[in-house]
Amino acid sequence: MPSHLFAERSAQPPGRDTVDSLISQTRRLRGDVDAVRRDAIVDEDDPQVRWQRALCDLAVHQLDDLGTHLGQLKDGLPPFDQGAEVPDDALPPETGSLLSRVGTAEWNLLTDQVRWSDELQQIFGRPVESGPMSLDELPSMVFAEDQSLLTSMVTDCLIDGKPIDGEFRIVRSDGRVRTLHMTGEPVLDADGCTASMWAVLRDVSELRRTQRAVRESRDTLARKQHVDRTERRIATELQEAVLPSWRDSGEGPASLDTAGHCLAAADSALIGANWFDAVELPDGGVVLSVGDITGSGVTTTSTMAMLLGALRGMALAGVRPGALLGHLNQLLDASAQPALGSALCCHFDPATRTLQWAQAGSPAPLLFRDGSGRVLTPPAGMLLGATSGAEYEQAEARLRSGDLLVFHTDGLTRGADAREGSRADRFFALASRFTVARAAQDCVRSIVEEFGESEPGDDACVMAARVR
Repeated sequence: MPSHLFAERSAQPPGRDTVDSLISQTRRLRGDVDAVRRDAIVDEDDPQVRWQRALCDLAVHQLDDLGTHLGQLKDGLPPFDQGAEVPDDALPPETGSLLSRVGTAEWNLLTDQVRWSDELQQIFGRPVESGPMSLDELPSMVFAEDQSLLTSMVTDCLIDGKPIDGEFRIVRSDGRVRTLHMTGEPVLDADGCTASMWAVLRDVSELRRTQRAVRESRDTLARKQHVDRTERRIATELQEAVLPSWRDSGEGPASLDTAGHCLAAADSALIGANWFDAVELPDGGVVLSVGDITGSGVTTTSTMAMLLGALRGMALAGVRPGALLGHLNQLLDASAQPALGSALCCHFDPATRTLQWAQAGSPAPLLFRDGSGRVLTPPAGMLLGATSGAEYEQAEARLRSGDLLVFHTDGLTRGADAREGSRADRFFALASRFTVARAAQDCVRSIVEEFGESEPGDDACVMAARVR
């Protein structure tokens, strides 16, 4: 409540047209922010969405207060006499407009008179007839942890003439906890001594709740991003550890020139579980494989590492591709972390240049010969982990010296046409480059250049093997 010492100061209110314009701008902005808030409701379990929603709630709350302030400015002083009793139906609801959240008080130190506005009585949950509270009584409703802060603010104001600006919490008689922001100044007499103190108290409980929601959502999002980065790093290191050692050296089986590469999805937060592999057997044969486990992250990559280890062991034991995929299916079906996977497994006999292969929901190999390519006809086989006891047929192809085989997981062409022929068109367009390529690594490099530009929507891997 302004002191009588400032009563002679006059203020010219702004023009109604100016205030109307500000009110209109505020309403439009409030509508725009509210539209953004509604659009942010996608997945309440996503911390980023919760953070965005909390920020919008905070902005809407602030704009509502601004609109109410401007409305008061436009309407001017309320038509109630200072000493008259305000009818209950003329006051806004307690949790409604800004008017019900702002109250004024003045404590006269010379006469011990205390004046509270009806709104302040309402904020404290006190009926008007109970009267205002003195400075000595006020701490009785304040949180014990905040009483020293309130005492310090009041003392600094009364003794040192410092303005008040701080917050404290109160517990109303109905048990509700409210957070109040208090601003005020000392009123000096003619001798420069403090005669009284006036203050404006605002209920900022909802504002602080919204700000806490913003901070908590932001912190949750930051923790989630940190966990995602850590998990991606671990998954990447695990994948790199189990992929074949020859991928970097360019050395591979004696009978085949092999090379491979994993492509990470541009929009993926976590690395997937793709693999490529070529294992040379004691008799000179080679078992080649590519595969992918559904999902992403450390758990999925661990499952991939388990399958690849089992595949290598069974390959060295002489298990043929069809039976090998059957065992992998049972292993995945019995795993503590059920998952689905696609895989392709081939056995190459360098003595006869015969390729035996089986597939479990994986794209068929592409065979390039004499400057052109074709898709090998796939045998029957369902996804790994889809059903217990699944059987996988084998197909066979005779290769020639210089033939190039290209294997890939379906993440590389998932955005392409679903027809197998259309999926392979982009590979076939590279046939001339494959023909002049000096090594399998050059072929893989051409594939990565072609498909890397398309930013695949899923992690993928590709492997090339040329008959020496």
